[in-house]
Amino acid sequence: MEKSHHTDTHTHRAYLTGFVLALILTVIPFALVWTGALPVLTTLVVIAVAAVVQMLVHMYYFLHLNLKTTPRENLLALAFAIVLIFILVGGTLWIMFDLHYRMMG
Repeated sequence: MEKSHHTDTHTHRAYLTGFVLALILTVIPFALVWTGALPVLTTLVVIAVAAVVQMLVHMYYFLHLNLKTTPRENLLALAFAIVLIFILVGGTLWIMFDLHYRMMG
């Protein structure tokens, strides 16, 4: 049976590894906010770093993007992810600041 170059990232073990990493990267920010163990600014930085690392985990383990694929595919996926993050984070901040302004002003 011939092995393809995608075999190493398409195994159950790779999916399970990606799932466990994503779960850990989700639990850490929730635990920090829940316990209040760190100052607010430090907690926000940890949340941002965990979000970026989790995005990379998803791109590698679930979308199967790595250095072996063509650079154009990687660039398009990364550009799409950046646009989505900009829309989601930017839109959320816009709504929250507008809501704060309307409630307090």
